[in-house]
Amino acid sequence: MSCQHLAEPGLAEPKTTDECPDCVAIGDADWVHLRACLTCGHVGCCDSSPNQHATKHFEATGHPVMRSVQPGETWRWCFVDEEIG
Repeated sequence: MSCQHLAEPGLAEPKTTDECPDCVAIGDADWVHLRACLTCGHVGCCDSSPNQHATKHFEATGHPVMRSVQPGETWRWCFVDEEIG
């Protein structure tokens, strides 16, 4: 793994939720999977979802790493280096 962001511990504890708060805020319930930002804990929907809120969060904040919050999944994704860990 060459990505320094994936090697760093996350600052925020991943939240447990079964909904995308950004989708709920706009009245949309059409998300696929959820991801949590390891910098601030923000939860957003994945890129397979129509609104892609996890990616939009990265684009707005520059927070580099998110992880899956799906049951049984612990992988991380670095938006900056486009690496999984």
